[in-house]
Amino acid sequence: MNDALKIVQIDASQAQTLSDLAKQIYIPHYPYLWEPGGIDWYINEYAYPVEKIESELKDANNLHYIAYLEGAAIGYLKINVNTNSKRFDTNSTMELERIYIHSSCIQKGVGTQLMQFVISLAKQYQKKELVLKAMDSAKNALSFYLKNGFEMVATFQLPDDVFVLMKPEYRGMYILKLVL
Repeated sequence: MNDALKIVQIDASQAQTLSDLAKQIYIPHYPYLWEPGGIDWYINEYAYPVEKIESELKDANNLHYIAYLEGAAIGYLKINVNTNSKRFDTNSTMELERIYIHSSCIQKGVGTQLMQFVISLAKQYQKKELVLKAMDSAKNALSFYLKNGFEMVATFQLPDDVFVLMKPEYRGMYILKLVL
């Protein structure tokens, strides 16, 4: 691992920091997904409001980490110790819900280091598999996951009634699994 990369678990006292970081990373990566007003709804009301993140950070099933490179926050992880998916055995499957990296750090090995960290963590928790969901339009992310040993095991669509402001052609998702 790059000695300059530090991965630090955070708690509810850092909810505002994580909310700000998540928005900073998300906005440049995904504006194409949304109709007007959609990205604001997603980051401010659905995914990253401070109150929601505080609640997640207080839930023992959720682990959150911020990645720092040379002292600057450049990414974060959200991990569900026991997956919430009905497709997998809850107790033997960990879910990587979010792995986000600042655009300036893409293609620099940071994602690989973060993935190695998550795999190691899953093994520490004695999990048999690691799962994640990825957008079917996120070709670079899918390539990264496949390169790291994941396999596509299912597809689904994000619900129209929730993601009203997301362009319909981007609601397709894959579920990927890595056997540990």
